[in-house]
Amino acid sequence: MTAAAMVSCAPEGDPQLGKASIDKVIAAMTLEEKAHLVIGTGMEGFSGEAPVIGETRNLVPGAAGTTYPIPRLGIPSIVLADGPAGLRINPTREGDDQTYYCTHFPIGTLLACSWNTELVGQVGVAIGEEVLEYGADVLLAPALNIHRNPLCGRNFEYYSEDPLISGKIAAAYVNGIQSNGVGTSIKHYALNNQETNRMKNNAKVSPRAIREIYLKGFEIAVKESQPWTVMSSYNYLNGVYTSESKDLQTTVLRDEWGFKGMVMTDWFGGADAAAQMWAGNDMLQPGRAGQFEGIVEGVKSGRLSEADLDRNVRRVLELIVKSPRFKGYKYSNKPDLKAHAAVTRQSAVEGMVLLENNGVLPLSEDIKKVALFGTTSYDFIAGGTGSGNVNRAYTVSLLEGLSNAGYATDPELETIYGKYIEEETERNRKAIDSNDPIAKFMPVGRAGEFVPDAKLLAKTVAANDAAIITIGRNSGEFLDRKVSDFTLTAQEQGMISAVCDAFHNAGKKVVVILNIGGVIETASWKRLPDAILCAWQAGQEGGNSVADVLKGVASPSGKLTMTFPVAYADHASSKNFPIDLSFGMFGKEEGAAPEKNVDYTEYEEGIYVGYRWFDAQNMEVSYPFGYGLSYTSFEWGNPTVKSKRNETIVTVDVKNTGDRAGKEVVELYVSAPAGSLDKPVKELKAFAKTRELKPGESQTITLKVNNSDLASFDQAGNAWVADAGEYSFLLGASSRDIRATLKSELKGSVEKVNPLLFNK
Repeated sequence: MTAAAMVSCAPEGDPQLGKASIDKVIAAMTLEEKAHLVIGTGMEGFSGEAPVIGETRNLVPGAAGTTYPIPRLGIPSIVLADGPAGLRINPTREGDDQTYYCTHFPIGTLLACSWNTELVGQVGVAIGEEVLEYGADVLLAPALNIHRNPLCGRNFEYYSEDPLISGKIAAAYVNGIQSNGVGTSIKHYALNNQETNRMKNNAKVSPRAIREIYLKGFEIAVKESQPWTVMSSYNYLNGVYTSESKDLQTTVLRDEWGFKGMVMTDWFGGADAAAQMWAGNDMLQPGRAGQFEGIVEGVKSGRLSEADLDRNVRRVLELIVKSPRFKGYKYSNKPDLKAHAAVTRQSAVEGMVLLENNGVLPLSEDIKKVALFGTTSYDFIAGGTGSGNVNRAYTVSLLEGLSNAGYATDPELETIYGKYIEEETERNRKAIDSNDPIAKFMPVGRAGEFVPDAKLLAKTVAANDAAIITIGRNSGEFLDRKVSDFTLTAQEQGMISAVCDAFHNAGKKVVVILNIGGVIETASWKRLPDAILCAWQAGQEGGNSVADVLKGVASPSGKLTMTFPVAYADHASSKNFPIDLSFGMFGKEEGAAPEKNVDYTEYEEGIYVGYRWFDAQNMEVSYPFGYGLSYTSFEWGNPTVKSKRNETIVTVDVKNTGDRAGKEVVELYVSAPAGSLDKPVKELKAFAKTRELKPGESQTITLKVNNSDLASFDQAGNAWVADAGEYSFLLGASSRDIRATLKSELKGSVEKVNPLLFNK
């Protein structure tokens, strides 16, 4: 029955949502209406079981989905749209000459590397304004899964290998977006740490690692921002689909953390609709055949109680009544894109990480003409692919950014690279299978590197003051990266070596820009150039943001939120990750024998993820967690520690001792005393960033740690345990650069939690 028909035959006196109580509205609903309400309206063009991201039945073209309307009860559809680097909707509409571009903000990894929650909140405010003014109600973001392995295809959307910074950045993002009166959906809850066979992979994880590493960031985000919704992940956790796990969706999320909002599935996630309803997964998106019948029959057979269904219906209605669409907001379709471009440009600068600098950056005033090498200098990558992409009006290349900043670039190189990129792109486009339903969301294979010959190099050195090389990487949804994507290609190595040799022989400098979404190998070549700037994928203003850093308009202040290993195999998870497989998100054919890291993945490293592993092994790394250089220098002084009944307070004075303005990140790690549980060498427990300090200016940083946050999870006792004894509070500029060590005696504590099936 269509919505219009439902209105025409609606009997008088039906309670109306917003006028009558939610209790009365639920009481007036038929079982069939309840079952419809908790299922999305499907996807335009959807057929079979394959997801087609970015389509919706109506309302806002290109949004990911809508909720089911029941007009006779005054229940409208509301719109759910992708993020997290900005709103994802269609930029053009049939029969409409207007455009509906959105701002492509920096990727999540870059934002996290700012270590600046206030800045991330400001980005969230800008994104939320576009969500509101384009008529969407809930942004399907942020994504805060852990960087368990550097090859995960969606790491660019995620924040860190550490749960504390993941949770804090996510909370800031949520608070910023929801200040506009629109909602968010933190995702993917939980353990969605690989794209290979993500819809069927069984993550086998210890209860301690689940609690300490993979749930902790979600806990922080829920408690500090109360997102309107949570999105359950695709995968199994210890044999149970996460969307069908009452442990996750009810016991932990609601009973322990106090979540008050609604849970929805990832698109097409899970298998058993009645089991999902029972678990507390309130809504199934985008809606598919069989789910309606599964819920109705589940209630009629007694496998699903109608009380549980009513509980889920209530949560859906509570979401709807908060939405702008329900409140009648007259959205303009005209957000302030110019102002938001300024926000993305400035925010990108602060998350870029200066990895090396042999006195060349910022570029001196006598450098006026630069030679640009690397295809990505001319074809800059704004962000990753898949649902995390944003349909923007433009992307500023490095070539354009440098030109805007007043630099001249080599015209011969521009012509050569332009032709090369065009030819390579066309060749790669022809290789794409047009019948693949997800092909349009996958990146067209990028051009391989062009290695200049000696004659061209000689001309280029003579005509330019310095060289800039850009190394690019892109990835996204559906596929994990390969080891060959982690290491530089022979062409990239050859280009760096040849350019560095030629320019250095002439006494000229070389800078490398990393336009990447995930970690790559750097140890073998990082001493060749004079500087390396990790620019990440900086959004649509990326070229301008990089130029701002190179010119010294701003001092870089980003720090890594993940470890750059010397070699891929150094990662603890490298033996338990789908390396160089091509199964994609759908895995293998039904009935095939189970395969390690495809059908199941053993998280044998437990809590030893990222720097926790490298520190425990005392292993050499290329760049440690928390590392980043500046154009100025800082002195830390007067560290203090004071323990109260329930918290420990650490202070330190930070002074800018250089000759340029800049910001500094203060990281607080804690080492626990020996006790009943094995503990990491150190764990991040708090952080803060100074305001911009002028030369000679100081600021006192205060960091607070709740004593309960010092506890580790004892799975045998099903409790959080903090041992009594002397704790070391380590003030660091990175996990390997500790500036001060403070000691404090603390009393022990034990906090029992709910027994869970995944503890078995």
